[in-house]
Amino acid sequence: MQNLTSAPAPARASTTGARPHLSLEDRLAALDAAMTVKLDEAAVAFEVNTAHIPNALVNLADAVTLPGALAAAPHPLPDLYPTPVAALLQRAHHRMATDGWCAGALIDEDGAVCLLGAITKQSGGDQSLAGRALDVLMDAIRRKFGPDVESVPSFNDAFAGGRVPMRMLEEAAVLADARGI
Repeated sequence: MQNLTSAPAPARASTTGARPHLSLEDRLAALDAAMTVKLDEAAVAFEVNTAHIPNALVNLADAVTLPGALAAAPHPLPDLYPTPVAALLQRAHHRMATDGWCAGALIDEDGAVCLLGAITKQSGGDQSLAGRALDVLMDAIRRKFGPDVESVPSFNDAFAGGRVPMRMLEEAAVLADARGI
């Protein structure tokens, strides 16, 4: 008589047709290798199929023309900030981005500006506005780099490139906007 309470014996997997279990990383690596082969084959086919076509370089200045007023003048930066100090700091950032950054001078012989030079140039002669912008910039610098920073020019000149000074102009503009000045 057959015992109905016992579980049937598990079926044994055949080793002839079974695939080994691959991890997700292994499957992705295999797929990447297969795609690389297909892309290489497509690149070779493209080169073979287009080898007879002459390859003349196109000068974009000849192909794209703009109206005279647009071609001569750069696009003005829209004021993103409604407050005067934040708008000045944003314009100073844009000035530094377009003219370039320098150290050791307000404006160098190539027209590049330092932090103080960019703010002074964009203030339009309003020393009170420039002073308030420099105060906010100094606050932003000290928040990020500590109270040991002596001045905006010394901070600017401490760097070999303009990436950090430009980022501090952005952060100061956000700070001035948050303060409503």
